[in-house]
Amino acid sequence: MTSGDYDPRYLQGIELFNACEFFEAHEAWEEVWQDYQGPSRKFYQGLIQSAVALHHFGNGNIRGATKLYGSCRSYLETYRPRHMGLDLEKFLRDLEVCFADVLASREEFPKVEIKPDLIPEIHLDAVQ
Repeated sequence: MTSGDYDPRYLQGIELFNACEFFEAHEAWEEVWQDYQGPSRKFYQGLIQSAVALHHFGNGNIRGATKLYGSCRSYLETYRPRHMGLDLEKFLRDLEVCFADVLASREEFPKVEIKPDLIPEIHLDAVQ
């Protein structure tokens, strides 16, 4: 596939996500999600929730981050291993590594800070 085969808002969301502009990425993907009624609807919902999970994590809202991490995985799992040029195996693995300290904590309100070098990036296959 080429970049012209994707909704430009999907690509914009990826650029924003990779720039760690998670709230803005969520906004771009939400526009696509609101307009779209096809088989990838829950895929977009999973991307939206992954961005919001990282936004909450970066702002210290660990409970919100944990909740959205779980739901984003639920939405994206069904599209494995690849969907719309995204290697979901790698993305979900990288997301799990990023959230490892959060997931390992047994505290009700853990004090865990996001590690910038562990934040996943999205790179599409064969986008020209």
